[in-house]
Amino acid sequence: MTPDETSAAGAQDEQAEKPVFDPDQLALIPETDRRWSWVEVDLSAIRHNVGVARSLIKPSTRLLAVVKSDAYGHGAVRVAKTALQSGANYLAVATVDEGIKLREGMVGAPIVLLSEPPATAAPLLLAYKIMPSIYTPEFAIAYAEKADEYGIRAPFHLAVNTGMNRIGVRYDNVVDFMRKVSFHRALDLVGTFTHFATADCEGTLDFGIQVKRFTEAISALREVGIDPGIVHCANSAATVRYPQVHFDMVRWGVSLYGLHTCQETRSMINLKPAMSVHARITDTRTLPMSEGVSYGLNYRSPGSVKICTVPVGYADGLNRGLSGRTDFIVDGTRVRQVGNICMDQCMFEVDLRTYGTRRRLDPQIGDEVVIVGRQGDSVVTLDDMANKLGTIHYELACAFGMRLPKVYV
Repeated sequence: MTPDETSAAGAQDEQAEKPVFDPDQLALIPETDRRWSWVEVDLSAIRHNVGVARSLIKPSTRLLAVVKSDAYGHGAVRVAKTALQSGANYLAVATVDEGIKLREGMVGAPIVLLSEPPATAAPLLLAYKIMPSIYTPEFAIAYAEKADEYGIRAPFHLAVNTGMNRIGVRYDNVVDFMRKVSFHRALDLVGTFTHFATADCEGTLDFGIQVKRFTEAISALREVGIDPGIVHCANSAATVRYPQVHFDMVRWGVSLYGLHTCQETRSMINLKPAMSVHARITDTRTLPMSEGVSYGLNYRSPGSVKICTVPVGYADGLNRGLSGRTDFIVDGTRVRQVGNICMDQCMFEVDLRTYGTRRRLDPQIGDEVVIVGRQGDSVVTLDDMANKLGTIHYELACAFGMRLPKVYV
């Protein structure tokens, strides 16, 4: 056999031995079997929390479910469908792409975009039937012109700035603004809204000022013959605390996910948290006294402890500022997270000593760990974590939902 023949034969043998993987079969391997960490979303809690909102408002009042930021990390399409099936009428998003994702997920309810996007996004708004907030005449006219090109209407919600000073037409300028833009035949004012800065705070002075300014703006529109459409201003906190501002629609935001906006609402309504965070142990080891753990070796073993690793880190939403400051739950018992939280992993400590009647834990690789949630009598909440970090639970929920796969129950 010549060298060329030998080479060709070897190539044929190599080709024959090359494994063949079926992409369809590979796709069937669940995300939770690819990496042992996940977010669990309890859809019955979403249904319950929609029911709570419905119990607070009149039957004729619309309920808008805020599903921006992928439903605060809970998964926008599944949450939106569950909320709509449970009594919500409207949806709200923060970006054009968030609205498109809902439409591509076969969600047909009205969607309002809680901001004014670039005028270049107008064709997307019209094609996917996403109603923008409007507060600049330049965008309003560009949006209307694009709608006119297609021979369709350009529906929108008018954003009114009553004191939060983030977006919106100033409350005492709404009539002049509408006169500037309403000449365009394509524009269709579907709703008018504002947003409260202090509905979740103890004092009511600033809240009362915003309410007064908003009602004056609505009255001014009506006095000149402009129909403000669906009037809405109540966020989660105002929906619970101030029924006088429910108007035509309320916006159920963080409370949709079972999270309270302030201490006062805890005694007023019963919400059920929908999100919990889980992982499985990927490594265990016993460390002799004084051995360190993780970057910086800031934690040192006191001896008689088992160090367990789980595949959750700050890239998954477990804020690095919680290093050594949070607990996990194993078999119904709280255990202490130790060492600096890494990007993709972190560790916790299990005391192997026996104290009186205290049950001794001996976790193994593959055992489930609760990062956020309840197991038995033990609970770790997003509020617990947020308080230690000096932030709000909104931020943590969104962060946990960014990379971790979601499992719906």
